[in-house]
Order: sequence, then C-alpha cells, then structure tokens
Amino acid sequence: MKSETEFFLNSIRQRCPSISEFELSQFASTLTFLELKKKDFFLQSGETQKVLGFITSGLIRSFFVDPEGNERTVGFYAEGDYATHYPAFIAQQPSRYSIQCLEPTTFLGLSFNDLQWNYQQSPNFEKYGRLIAEEILKRQQARIESFVFQTAEERYLAFIKQDPTLFNRISLSHLCSYLGIERQTLTRIRQKLAHH
Repeated sequence: MKSETEFFLNSIRQRCPSISEFELSQFASTLTFLELKKKDFFLQSGETQKVLGFITSGLIRSFFVDPEGNERTVGFYAEGDYATHYPAFIAQQPSRYSIQCLEPTTFLGLSFNDLQWNYQQSPNFEKYGRLIAEEILKRQQARIESFVFQTAEERYLAFIKQDPTLFNRISLSHLCSYLGIERQTLTRIRQKLAHH
C-alpha cells in the first residue's frame, strides 16, 4: 500500500503545492486500501456511496441502465482519477449510477466522514477538495456540451485526443455507449478517418 499511497499523495502535491507533509501524513492515516477484480462493482445503482475511491491502478466505468434495459456508459476513469458519483456522495444519497471495474483495479478509499474530518483539520486539504470538485464539474459540463455542440465523429476524435491510451483498454460496445452511437456508425466513422 505504501507505493499506492505515495502515488496518491504526489497527485495531491501537484494540485495543491501549499499542502504540508504533516497534513499529508495526517490525511494518509485515514486511507483504506481496496482491491477489486475485473467485473466487480465499486458502487451499485441505488446504494449510497460511503467511500470515495482514488484509483491507483486499473480502469473503471460509470454507467446507468435506461428504461429499455440498456447499459449507458457515462465515463471511464483510470489511474489518478476518482471513482465516485460525486453529487450523490457529497449529499450521501443513493447513486443512480453503477461503477464497475473493466480491469483488476486498486483503490485508496476515503470515507465520507474522514473526508469531512480532513477538511476541518486542514484549509489546504479543503482547497484540494474544491479543486477536485471544480475538475469534476468541468468534465461533466464538457460531456453535456459534447452532445449539444459536437457530431458523433467530433466526439470520437475528442475522446481519442483526450486519452489515447484509454482507447485500447475499452471495448467497442462500451465506447459506442459512451459516445451515444450505434456500432455501425462507429465503424463508418473509423473507416472514413482511415482514408483521410
């Protein structure tokens, strides 16, 4: 767990350089370690998320099931990202989304109560929390706007550009679901781009 903790603390240092080593060690003492297998659920729809998960290795997807029974993928998160349905976590309300591992995944967990405790102990940590919340909000807004302002092809290109390594780690069916397109549409887009 030591190397995983160091990975997490380094990501905090990068975002919030003013944080002290004392604050970080205090924070580290509240973390738990969790290891899940491929296809395991970190969170299931209808559950209240008790623990915020920081991914130290692996890959997860967040999805919901529509009224027709289809799984709709809303996000992929890999090393250095958080596993959470953040608004529901902060409100401690049941999540509408499920979070499932696409690969064996390790997390460092922080309970809701420990998160609040860390905020009270450290203004720097509270600042870090605000920066993460802003990052989550920006991503959600970008996702909404991608459906308002972009074509399927533009969404596909933006996805590849944003995270080229992720593309090889996810199935085409999950990618189609995330982009909101049929599989044959994706095939057409890829063939068209291959000829350019």
